Amino acid sequence: MSGAEEAGGPAAAAAGGSAGSGAGPPGASAMAVSVSVLGEAAGPGLPDEAGLPAGRPLPLPEAGGDPDAPPKKRLRAAEAEAAAAAAASAATASASASAGSGKLEERLYSVLCCTVCLDLPKASVYQCTNGHLMCAGCFIHLLADARLKEEQATCPNCRCEISKSLCCRNLAVEKAVSELPSECGFCMRQFPRSLLERHQKEECQDRVTQCKYKRIGCPWQGPFHELTVHEAECTHPTKTGNELMEILDEMDQTHKKEMQLYNSIFSLLSFEKIGYTEVQFRPYRTDDFITRLYYETPRFIVLSQTWVLKARVNDSERNPNLSCKRTLSFQLILKSKISSPMECSFLLLKGPYDDVKINPVIYHFVFTNENNETDYVPLPIIDSVECNKLLAAKNINLRLFIFQIQK
Repeated sequence: MSGAEEAGGPAAAAAGGSAGSGAGPPGASAMAVSVSVLGEAAGPGLPDEAGLPAGRPLPLPEAGGDPDAPPKKRLRAAEAEAAAAAAASAATASASASAGSGKLEERLYSVLCCTVCLDLPKASVYQCTNGHLMCAGCFIHLLADARLKEEQATCPNCRCEISKSLCCRNLAVEKAVSELPSECGFCMRQFPRSLLERHQKEECQDRVTQCKYKRIGCPWQGPFHELTVHEAECTHPTKTGNELMEILDEMDQTHKKEMQLYNSIFSLLSFEKIGYTEVQFRPYRTDDFITRLYYETPRFIVLSQTWVLKARVNDSERNPNLSCKRTLSFQLILKSKISSPMECSFLLLKGPYDDVKINPVIYHFVFTNENNETDYVPLPIIDSVECNKLLAAKNINLRLFIFQIQK
């Protein structure tokens, strides 16, 4: 027997016989034996399933911190840890989805907000030809600014042209916004925007209200849920007659000033000569080096005389587009020649098809051939928002009343 056979036994002889037969490269049988032995030690199928090279230790996590644990036990521990990691990942994804769904209103706010003021519209919603949204206030303000700067109004987002004829209302957005929750300014509870106004005026227990004895001078204001307690303790019902008379006199003076205008109008209606007409102001530009916007009406006839109305913005301010406060003032001009002074009262009201809010004011003037123009007097618009409505329109339509005072 050879030394190789004595050292390796039958297995070594078999390996040597295979190597010598030319069935494979030298040492292939020895490697196969090593893989077979490793496979029997580590369990069936482990090297192939793990995809690990033969002869290397398996990089499995140790079970219970024991490095001497059997491979099968270490495999089960690894599978348990993988399952726990998958469960944690699923829980995280579920929490993220839940958090995302909880912020749906915030995402809708960013989608439905006005592109100008970045706030949710409170009333009408307009859109440009590319679909960008603008609330009614910002839309009118853009048109008014373009009128003042003698430019074409454009969408602040895509710069396409906008006008009342090019833009339309988006009713779907208006309805969607009305259903979004909004916070009550008194009780801080959430309500759909369509129900919020009614809640704040009629239902909210924290809304600000006044004492029923305000008619006799009680100045108290407070939350509605405290009203009953206050009225039970209010001291105004116990005031003496003299104290109440002083309070009522002050209230009468205020009321008298408010009624003075209406009484003046009623007295003017008794005049012999009364005339009125619808007037239309059209925008023009001055021929100066720095052009200014002004308005003028065509000539019209009232009380058998020819008249013209002119109007200007912010008293001909150089750059009225830079001011947030907008005003209009007007003057009445007599174009006819008259034989004697003509004393008149006149006032401007909104036209029959406009929704601008004007508080009527009566003006007086004596017209002569030498003094046939009144001073510029304020057009009594209630605020700058209403003024922007007029500036945004192509023409301003109002109604003029003239009352001639007979000598």
